[in-house]
Amino acid sequence: MYVREIARVAGKPKVISQVYVGSPQKVAALARGEGDGDLRLKVEEFGALWLANQIDSDVDLAGIVDDIVPGADRETGPSVGEYFLYAVLNRMVQATSKNKLALWYKRTAIGQIRPVDVAELTSQRYWEKWDRVSEADLELVAAEFFRRIIQLASPGADCLLFDTTNYYTFMASGTPSKLARRGKNKEGRHNLRQVGLGLLVERGARLPLYYRVYPGNLHDSRLFAQVMDEMLGAVTTLGDTKERLTVVIDKGMNSEANYAWVDDHRRLHFITTYSTYFARELAGTPLERFEPIDTEKNRHLSETGRPEERLLAWRTRGEFWGKERAVVVTYNPKTARKQAYTLDSKLDELRAELLLMRAKVREAAPHWRDPGMVRERYLGHCQRLHLAAGLFTLEFTTAKGKLNMSFRADAHALKKKRAALGKNIIITDNTDWSTAEIVEASRERWQVEERFRQSKDEELVGAQPFRHWTDSKIRCHLFTCVAAMTYLRLLELRLAAAAGIERTASDVMDDLRHLHSVLLLPGGARKPRRRLETPTKTQAEVLRAFGHYVDKGGVLQPLSR
Repeated sequence: MYVREIARVAGKPKVISQVYVGSPQKVAALARGEGDGDLRLKVEEFGALWLANQIDSDVDLAGIVDDIVPGADRETGPSVGEYFLYAVLNRMVQATSKNKLALWYKRTAIGQIRPVDVAELTSQRYWEKWDRVSEADLELVAAEFFRRIIQLASPGADCLLFDTTNYYTFMASGTPSKLARRGKNKEGRHNLRQVGLGLLVERGARLPLYYRVYPGNLHDSRLFAQVMDEMLGAVTTLGDTKERLTVVIDKGMNSEANYAWVDDHRRLHFITTYSTYFARELAGTPLERFEPIDTEKNRHLSETGRPEERLLAWRTRGEFWGKERAVVVTYNPKTARKQAYTLDSKLDELRAELLLMRAKVREAAPHWRDPGMVRERYLGHCQRLHLAAGLFTLEFTTAKGKLNMSFRADAHALKKKRAALGKNIIITDNTDWSTAEIVEASRERWQVEERFRQSKDEELVGAQPFRHWTDSKIRCHLFTCVAAMTYLRLLELRLAAAAGIERTASDVMDDLRHLHSVLLLPGGARKPRRRLETPTKTQAEVLRAFGHYVDKGGVLQPLSR
């Protein structure tokens, strides 16, 4: 005999679960109470998926998509919007490929949370549904999605953080794609084609407000030039938008044209970093000129007896990109020690290579008799170690027809290199900001980097590896990843605001995944019933923050108002 559960899917009654119980004799015995207590027929993940669906309930992503990409004539099964939503919910809990999505949902209590025929959630069906979503459609979907996010969270907009990352793919070289291109991969996979993602995050709430997918070979400075207008338009609709906006960016986006555009805009200001390689005089500023800045972390270091670890800063002015700007050079003792250790290790390795090279030159070994070729090998070693070639000087002499090589460290170049360790250069047109305000805003870029790390987490979001091979599907996939990131941050904000719970989304989702829904056949009962497991203290806190609790009967109930 079987136990069937029926729910309405797309307005029609449908069997969403079928479990084999046993022979009629076994069922009859259970009904007479002759079994050993309750019989567990099925155990399914409930808590994390329920929580993910709760986050979406105020946004209604499926509704947004369906308003822009309406159903086709005689269309059956989930709508295009629902295909997006079920992908997002999965990436919020345990990211899987589309090929494994239906199998994953079968292990969850989706039938009790948001009923769907999971057999429809196949990779082929995703291909067919997402094929109907044009790039223009997706832009409209994203704009409306973030508009609703802004309405819900009411983030400020006086300081915004913009950064980029890229995701490598295993797409074959011959596969047509305008997005997947070879470039400088941030994980060192330069041989693979990659796709870029730019993300704008509001500093205070750490909430994504805008994103852009772009070709993997596009330089950051060119991307920033392309998206400035669009990005600014996305945030000027904020209710708390200030008359003055500051965008914090990385040195990779620096260019004369970009800052000329910023300078001409009456509302927009910038904070950026600048390479110490191109400002060696600033990087070599003596530490005697530096002093601790008044930041929360510095105060904590002083209170805990570690004042020598405080971040130091020196402020000046300088002309950059055609105008005088405020310049802050910072010095981090901890970073300086790490960089000094790394530099010494590399120098030792380079010295060892130079000794081997000198020996081969003296031996007149084949291919070691031409000074030009020897110097090229030296430059190759420097490039591999990411060291400037000028740290050592190579000299070649010929005596009695035999080539000799000598080398020596350039003391002046090494001194300048060591003087720059632990230092960072910040440039801004916010000349009226305090040094501490400039430094703290610049250091806040970690918030965007945190979102990127989350997007590359194999459990949550899981943007890579890509399992889509056309540009349109890649765009849809990355939108679901950005939406999942945004929802997970909304979860953290809601828990903090409603119950003072300061936990990461990863921690909460992992915890709630262990809150199961159980289909039981109680001893002596004629009908099976569902109940939730008794939640732990931390699980109960999260449920209460979302206005629910589990009663003594194992039923999820709304809190009384």
